[in-house]
Parts: sequence; C-alpha cells; structure tokens
Amino acid sequence: MKITLLAALTLFACIGFTQQAKALNQQDLEQLKTARNCARCDLSGADLSQMNLAGVNLREANLKGATLNQANLSGADLTGADLEAASLNSANLSGASLTGAILKSASLENADLTFAGLISANLEAANLRGARLRLTNFRAANFRLTTMPDGVVTSDKPFGWSLQQGQPERTPRK
Repeated sequence: MKITLLAALTLFACIGFTQQAKALNQQDLEQLKTARNCARCDLSGADLSQMNLAGVNLREANLKGATLNQANLSGADLTGADLEAASLNSANLSGASLTGAILKSASLENADLTFAGLISANLEAANLRGARLRLTNFRAANFRLTTMPDGVVTSDKPFGWSLQQGQPERTPRK
C-alpha cells in the first residue's frame, strides 16, 4: 500500500514539474510589454499575435511554440532565440536579427523577412511559403526539409551529399 501511494505521488510530482517547465513566465511577459527588453525570457507558448514588438530585445529568449501571427518584429533582436514550432504567419520581421535562431518546424507563411539576418539559423522543416526574402542573409543557415516561398521543399540530405556515392562529396587532394 505504501509503495503504491509513493509511486502515485512520484508520478504526480513529475507531471507537475513537466507542466511547469513548459509554461511561460508571466513576469517575463509583463517585462516584455513594459520594458520592451526581455533577453533570455521564457515566453514559450505565449500568444503575442498582432503585438507591436518593433525593435524589442528578445535575445536568446525561449519562444518555443509561441504564436506571433501578424506581429510587428521589425528591427527586433532575436539572436539565438528558440522559436521552434512557433507561428510567425504574416509577421513583419524586416531588418530583424535572427542570427543563430532556432526556427525548426516554425511557420513563417507570408512573413516579411526583407533585410533580415538569419545567419546560421536552423530552418529545418520550417514553412516559408509566400515569405518575402528581399536581401535576406541566410549565410550558413540549415534548410533541411524547408518549404521555400514558392512551395518547393528542400532536400532531406545535408549540403554536399552525393547521390552516386551515398556520402558527402570530397574534393581530391593535389
């Protein structure tokens, strides 16, 4: 009886901790709204749709699963931010810094990425259908299985993969 009770309490405690880890920090949300500076904040799962976040500092923020549809993030600093599975449909990200950002499985349909910097960003399985990409810097970005603006899905093979050999291509030594 004691073992069953102990096992049940342990299970409920574990479930409680996992739920708490996934929830956004309400104080961080208030800080974002008032100070417009929320570096390293936990805003995971937050609904920030249609908010004016132009020029805001969200450096290394946790925005995993957040909803930012039609948000104005022009000139925002999202360097190193975790935007995995976030929804940024029709968002204005013009001039934003997304260097090193994690955008894995994020939706950026019809987003404006004009002049944005996505250097070394992870765009694996992201959806960029209809996005505006004028003078966008994607140097060293990961585009594995990414849906491009024209609807074409990129390869599931890493860059430099050789179909004939089944291994990455190598340049011969001289």
